[in-house]
Amino acid sequence: MDHAAFRPDVDTVGGDAEELRHAPRFRLLIRAAKLISTYGEFVCVLRDVSATGVSVKLFHAMPECKQVELELQCGDRFEMECRWIRGREAGFEFTGPVDVDRLVSEVGDFPKRSIRLGIQFPLKVITLAGRCEAFAENLSQQGARIECDNLLAIDQSVRLEGGGLRENRAKVRWRSGRQYGVVFDDTLTLHDLALLAARLQCPKLLAD
Repeated sequence: MDHAAFRPDVDTVGGDAEELRHAPRFRLLIRAAKLISTYGEFVCVLRDVSATGVSVKLFHAMPECKQVELELQCGDRFEMECRWIRGREAGFEFTGPVDVDRLVSEVGDFPKRSIRLGIQFPLKVITLAGRCEAFAENLSQQGARIECDNLLAIDQSVRLEGGGLRENRAKVRWRSGRQYGVVFDDTLTLHDLALLAARLQCPKLLAD
């Protein structure tokens, strides 16, 4: 089944249905990305892309907002407007010109990396010396950046809990002032990361 970015049987806004229908389409392999909206940052999977827009699949309901940004793993961002929603799939139109070849190949100004969500929530860091308060500043499948007043050592093993994050063992990889980068012993699945992001930022998206 062709999950086209703009489907011929769906009315589009602005009378551009004919133009959108005939825009060249480039079939994408399943590829993780994130949607940035007024409700927060959410994991999505790119399905199809054309010169005019993309279709994506989410792991939960779509946030009720028309304007969003799509961010790829290479850091490139694209402003878009929502044109249709069907269950957990949605189609978006780019609001400006897009280099489709660059988007498909994900050749950006920065190295490609895993999706990082700018989500902030309180955590507890558990060490052999006891528990201390911390604050997560971003989150990915592989780890997080946290802020903690207690001194942690590079390569120190810790446990993290709180904010809906199941207790997870992690290791400190870098330190800068009160900020630390930690890598999880057990990485999160993309599905788990998506649901955690929704739960922390907009729980009603999980109502279905």
